[in-house]
Amino acid sequence: MKKMNALLAMMALALLPMTAQQTLDIKKDLVHYTGTTMSNVDYHHGQLQPAIGVHNQQIMRANREMPQESDGFGWTYNHASMIAYWNETFYVEYLSDSVSEHIPPCQTLLIHSKDGQNWSKPEVIFPPYIMPEGLQKTPDGPKADGKTSALMHQRVGFYVSEKYDKLIAIAYYGIALFAKDDPNDGNGIGRVVREIKKDGTYGPIYFLRYNHAFNAKNTDYPFYKKSRDKKFVAACDEILANPLYMMQMVEEADRDDELIPLKKQYKAFSYYHLDNGDVVGLWKHALTSISKDGGKTWYEPVQRAYGFVNSNAKIWGQRTTDGKFATVYNPSEYRWPLAVSTSEDGLNYTDMMLVHGEISPMRYGGQYKSRGPQYVRGIQEGNGQPADGKMWLTYSMNKEDIWVSSVPVPVVCKAAAHQKDVFNEMEDGKELDYWNTYDLVWAPVKMKKDAQGVKCLTMGDKDPFDYAKAEKIFPASSAFSVSFEVCPEQNDHGQLQVEIQDAKGQPSIRISFDPDGRIYSKSGARYNSLGTYEAGKTYRIDLNVDCEFRTYTVRVNGGREVRRIFYAPAATLERVMFRTGAVRFDPTPDTPADRFTDMENASSVEAKEAVFRIYSLETSAK
Repeated sequence: MKKMNALLAMMALALLPMTAQQTLDIKKDLVHYTGTTMSNVDYHHGQLQPAIGVHNQQIMRANREMPQESDGFGWTYNHASMIAYWNETFYVEYLSDSVSEHIPPCQTLLIHSKDGQNWSKPEVIFPPYIMPEGLQKTPDGPKADGKTSALMHQRVGFYVSEKYDKLIAIAYYGIALFAKDDPNDGNGIGRVVREIKKDGTYGPIYFLRYNHAFNAKNTDYPFYKKSRDKKFVAACDEILANPLYMMQMVEEADRDDELIPLKKQYKAFSYYHLDNGDVVGLWKHALTSISKDGGKTWYEPVQRAYGFVNSNAKIWGQRTTDGKFATVYNPSEYRWPLAVSTSEDGLNYTDMMLVHGEISPMRYGGQYKSRGPQYVRGIQEGNGQPADGKMWLTYSMNKEDIWVSSVPVPVVCKAAAHQKDVFNEMEDGKELDYWNTYDLVWAPVKMKKDAQGVKCLTMGDKDPFDYAKAEKIFPASSAFSVSFEVCPEQNDHGQLQVEIQDAKGQPSIRISFDPDGRIYSKSGARYNSLGTYEAGKTYRIDLNVDCEFRTYTVRVNGGREVRRIFYAPAATLERVMFRTGAVRFDPTPDTPADRFTDMENASSVEAKEAVFRIYSLETSAK
């Protein structure tokens, strides 16, 4: 009888809303971090080990004076990107203001790609919406002039209806009547939807849900129920009936919206399901909770995830294709670096690896323009899974450029073995599986063929402010050799630096092809010449490295072997890095938070592109 009573009590407890249940242990029952790795904010990469095979790609580079090179408008505030995969196509939605956050005009754009490498030009999917003249938020507040657009602010961008085979883009028109006004205060116009069709066209724009002062009579787009497409209407109904979608709309919705499950102003909700069906919720500042009824009720109080470091930036969580779980976030009080932690059960996160460790120079100033790779989002549950099984992410850089990253699964940071990569002998499309790349619009990193039809890793650079980068991780070694073949297409401009680095990204060795036509090795504060190089000629560099004695030998094209000393000591080394420019250290933790001025010649491009072709790389233990 006692066992029966205990069972009944447990069943009754399970039926209670989360707020009525017993206290959960933040170190066990909620998301928590038990790893020992921490990010060092003094370094853009946080001194974190990269997750192997991550490809960072800039898919939209802002340019005010050359809009044809960017979005067609020259707008320089671009942020809050989101990603979906449907109809064998990647879609990235992001919002854009002309200069500054929360200052109109504003619109939402869409970029798409079939392969995740070649991306379309941005297209406006939700255009500027003019606020009605005389509109006020408060009786004594400022009034809209009838010429100014609403502010777009959305935490959710896509919904895939499996039942009705529809992809719906989602956005929100908020109201900001002065520079420091908030478009996500529950006093906006309403949420809008639009179908993205398989042929690449878009359906009409409809309002999905209005804020309290608006309705079908005083808005410019019809209510979604007016659509003649019954499947579209039904798909929109699915959105409104899904508490996990409504949770993502809490910031902009009316404060008493009956469809919002948890009416607390936690920001940027993301979620995933555990093996037992529970739902993990995550918000900015690494706030977390658990729902046992599909998102209808949540355990309170919402807690900061124990052990997680995350400030006022988004955190993304998801199940990965290997059955494990991942969170992606900025593990600092700044918006750098971008890191991933993994978990076996979705609650206990045990490690931290680097996803994006570069901070491009912020070319254009503006209100609230934080530096770093930030506001990360992945593909939400139900919104598709690419065939490659990777985790696909999108984020903005400096609230200026839009990026995507692909992260191989399982997520690891240790290389299993030394390898010999001769690109022309490798399977097409697989050459860079174990390489990490930093690939920009004006500094691309691509597999290409040279004039003789030979495959090579081609690094171009015509970006005055940034560089291309590729790196290969090998097993941590104290005595080893490195050989690579590289062909510079020029010898009077551009630069290629090759570094051998340790687990924290600290280089001990640097070889550089400089714009004066010479090859150098770094020796402390000075550089020693290894000879000249010619444009269009391939050079083989052989290094024999000994960490115990802090020395290495270098040989160019089989010539005389030269001995050099490390310019920074290391017990072991484990990365070969190729970069078309000098390492940068700005910003630092002491850089002022706000900058309203543009960099000099912020929209310029280099007159001549520098190109370097890498044909092979081999590392081996001694």
